Amino acid sequence: MEHHVYFWLKEDRLNPGDLETFEKGLKALCLSKNIASSKWGKPAETPERPVTDHSWSYGLSVKFDSMEAHDRYQTGDPVHDVFIESFKEWWAKALVMDLA
Repeated sequence: MEHHVYFWLKEDRLNPGDLETFEKGLKALCLSKNIASSKWGKPAETPERPVTDHSWSYGLSVKFDSMEAHDRYQTGDPVHDVFIESFKEWWAKALVMDLA
C-alpha cells in the first residue's frame, strides 16, 4: 500500500531556515518502524502542462508492507505523531492520496 502526501507550506514558512527544519522533520518521519520505504522531495522542474501541478511545497511517498502497518502509522505511531504535532501549523494545505 502506498501513501502520498502533498504539503503546501504557508508563505511565512518559505524561508531557508524553516525549509531546512521541515526537511529534517520529513527525514525523521521516514524513520518510522511502520514504513517499508519512503521518499520525499520538492516539485520536479518538469515543463508546465495542463495536467501538471507544481504549486505544492513538498511531497512525501511512503510504502507500507500491509494495511495494518499503515493503520499503526496513522494511529499511535510516535514518529508520525511528533511530525504532525510539530508541523501541522506550518502548512496551508495537505492532500493525501492512498493507493491499494
